[in-house]
Amino acid sequence: MAIQPHPEPRRHWLRILFVLPFIAMLWVSSYNRLTPELFGFPFFYWYQLLWVVISAALAGIVYKVEN
Repeated sequence: MAIQPHPEPRRHWLRILFVLPFIAMLWVSSYNRLTPELFGFPFFYWYQLLWVVISAALAGIVYKVEN
């Protein structure tokens, strides 16, 4: 019976990064305001859109490291 090599250790601990956007969006009192504005958009809106971009970047990082 041939001995199979051990699989490469995975870095599943990086998945904890997915918690950051979740916490940021649940903590509404941190972004429930109108100022500062960015290009005419109140802080409430552009802060949430910023987290969409950050979440995509975090997903890309985790994907690259795990594959």
